[in-house]
Amino acid sequence: MDLSYIINELGEDRENYFNAVSPPIMQTSNFAFKKVDNLRQAFEDEMGGYLYSRGLNPTVEILRKKLAALDGAEDCLVFNSGAAAIFAGVLANVKAGDHIVSVKSPYTWAQRMFDVILPRFGVTTTYIDGTRTDNWEQATGNNTTLYYLESPNSWDYALQDIMAIASVARPKGIITMIDNSYCSPLYQKPIEMGIDLSMQTATKYISGHSDTLGGVLSGSHQMMKKIFDSEYLNIGSGIQPFNAWLLIRGLRTLPARFDRIAGSTLEVIDFLKQHPAIESVIFPLDKTFPQYELARRQMSGACGLFTFVLRTNKRESIVRFCESLKHIMMAVSWGGHESLVIPKCAGIPPGDFDPSNPGHRYVRMYAGLEEPQYLIDDLKQALKQIN
Repeated sequence: MDLSYIINELGEDRENYFNAVSPPIMQTSNFAFKKVDNLRQAFEDEMGGYLYSRGLNPTVEILRKKLAALDGAEDCLVFNSGAAAIFAGVLANVKAGDHIVSVKSPYTWAQRMFDVILPRFGVTTTYIDGTRTDNWEQATGNNTTLYYLESPNSWDYALQDIMAIASVARPKGIITMIDNSYCSPLYQKPIEMGIDLSMQTATKYISGHSDTLGGVLSGSHQMMKKIFDSEYLNIGSGIQPFNAWLLIRGLRTLPARFDRIAGSTLEVIDFLKQHPAIESVIFPLDKTFPQYELARRQMSGACGLFTFVLRTNKRESIVRFCESLKHIMMAVSWGGHESLVIPKCAGIPPGDFDPSNPGHRYVRMYAGLEEPQYLIDDLKQALKQIN
């Protein structure tokens, strides 16, 4: 399906809403019926029509169709955050006594679920170095029901061989789920590589404006129906119509933003790699990246998010660098119009800072839509603080 068609036309029956170019926001909580039998049918299958906006809503449906098509999936569900999408996708596929194999150090709220919530119900998790495919098989037990991938992750961009891991899981009946937020469906299509559930946080690139939250789960219609009928409706974590409308708006410019951000990213990385205060730059499509060939094989691109290691043994120097930036803001997340940094040391107690550990000297940067030279000049003046 053509990308331009998905973004601009798919799901948009404009003749049904006065031929408006932009779809309406159906800001309603419920829907009326004239026939009792129609109401009964809606009760029996809430995914089959409009009953209550906790389930289906026309504005959300337009977004669902577009996002499923982008993922190459039969169907998708849209949640009010990425964390909610992770929670529903995992919870729907485990029961008491089950076992999960996950990449080590996944997204904070995925790990919180694995470490704090699921153990209350007898579900255990084994964390592995996911870069080695044989680790997945070795960690698998008779009660393993879910593999949780995150490729690339959002700090050192470690990859998993997606097709190989899907091939390990499928004969064993193990559900595979991946966090695809780094690449988005434009640059990586896990469903086509055999993954059962592809998750992305729409807060980032899909939104593109840092003004709304969202999370997406894509997969087979059967899997989406399973999640919709239980976790989605029961938890009530579906996205609201106005937020869905904002994500539709963001989708309109997604390819153009990716092109712009990708070009700026390469210029900024080239500057940083030559600066004496920078020890190294970590980016999946840089030839120095240890999994560069795998990245080229399963990713069609990468943009925006990268990490650099500052050449210093002082936490104070990292703090001064970050606080000296005039235009690049310090904040979590990525994917919006604005450029951002976040130092790894912000999540480490000052007394535990170890300069011999390169990870403690990480600064993650997201290159936004500003002119690349504007960003380079800001980095240049702030890097004078490193000693």
